Amino acid sequence: MTLAAPDTEPATKARSKDSARRGRPTDKPRLDPRERDRLEHAFRVPRARFMLGVPVALAVLVWSFVGAEFNFAKLGEGAANMGEFLSRLFPPTWDKLDVIVELLIETLQMAVVGTVLGAVLSLVVAFGASSNIAPRWLYYPTRWVMNVIRSLPDLVFALMFVSAVGLGPFAGILAMTVGSIGSIGKVFAEAMESVDDGPVVAMQAVGASKRQVVQYGVLPQAGPLLVSYTLLLFEGNVRGATILGMVGAGGIGLELTTAMKMYDYGHLSAIVICIIVLVTVIDQASAVIRRKIT
Repeated sequence: MTLAAPDTEPATKARSKDSARRGRPTDKPRLDPRERDRLEHAFRVPRARFMLGVPVALAVLVWSFVGAEFNFAKLGEGAANMGEFLSRLFPPTWDKLDVIVELLIETLQMAVVGTVLGAVLSLVVAFGASSNIAPRWLYYPTRWVMNVIRSLPDLVFALMFVSAVGLGPFAGILAMTVGSIGSIGKVFAEAMESVDDGPVVAMQAVGASKRQVVQYGVLPQAGPLLVSYTLLLFEGNVRGATILGMVGAGGIGLELTTAMKMYDYGHLSAIVICIIVLVTVIDQASAVIRRKIT
């Protein structure tokens, strides 16, 4: 009589399964309860703040709509008048194209000079308005001065400089330069405050001076943002120069205002089209430059 060999295949399969289960890389480690509670709290707090902030934001929005007397019905009723005004702009008349081109060149020159002077002065002021560079006794007064400048419209500066140096583009350049300090100076300061502290701390640890820290630790990191904001300032100055001209500060703005007062809609349309072309060209050129530096 032949004895049958014991059936070891089930036991072997069970051991192999246990081994595979123990060595399986997909097993998830058990999370510590305290760590789980911390993560749940970290996700719960922003959600609670969001749920609380939505009604507050909606309430502020409704309050602003009511206070500003925003009325969709009135806008619909006035759509016909807007259509009539736009219809008067066509066809544009190009008999004064030489005058428009000359004034646009003057506007562009104003924007170039105002941007260069404004960017340089804004960068100097930004050093005093950066919390990671300037001492406290300089930081707060500089921020206060920038807030004062930023709270005043450029037209106020234009009127002030027109009364000081007379009519012409020089007054407009001065107005753009001073106005830039309040707006772009704040952005420059925030760009320098947002740099990585690692290189700055390392340089301070090896005994680098404040000038060396700024020159080699802050400016190289903030450089692309500073250039991008300067290009944005230039675009804004081109558009702003058309407004400053309305108070006699040079540029195409005075011609634009004269055409509106004389109801010369064809000439007004030609001016607007030329301004759009100039701003579009500058915007595309700025976009190319920004792509190259980032």
